[in-house]
Amino acid sequence: MAFVRVIIALAIVGAVITPTLAKDIAVGDESGWKLNFDYQAWAEGKEFHIGDRLIFNYTKESHNVLKVDGVGFQQCAKPDGIEPLNSGNDVITLASPGKKWYICGVANHCASGMKLVINVTPNLGSSAPAPSPSSTPESAAVREMALTFFAGMISAFGIFMMI
Repeated sequence: MAFVRVIIALAIVGAVITPTLAKDIAVGDESGWKLNFDYQAWAEGKEFHIGDRLIFNYTKESHNVLKVDGVGFQQCAKPDGIEPLNSGNDVITLASPGKKWYICGVANHCASGMKLVINVTPNLGSSAPAPSPSSTPESAAVREMALTFFAGMISAFGIFMMI
């Protein structure tokens, strides 16, 4: 009977902890978001999941980040009415599965290769809803802390049940 409780507790903990495994992914790693870097090669072989956060680090006055669609990506076209991210440390939470396209909208930077396409996959075993696209990094952090606390409570309950 104790073995069954352990298995149930582990299954519950696994289901709860999965959403908290979101990663912060620095685009371009140490190189950041800059000219003369192959972002397609950088993204190749990497996995991107719902809840992960892309971090675009760059010199604020030199670059920006625009989320575009596939056509905008191919044509390096800035979407009408969309303000670029331009903080120099932009964080984008991946909220839904599918292809995501990003470009630099400064001068001819996109045409010079400053563009990124990734494929976001769902978290396996996660029944948690995707974060809303309007969520801020702060609200994502609060949600992650709450989920971590809840996972700890479930773990404690599982241990208690084994005793």
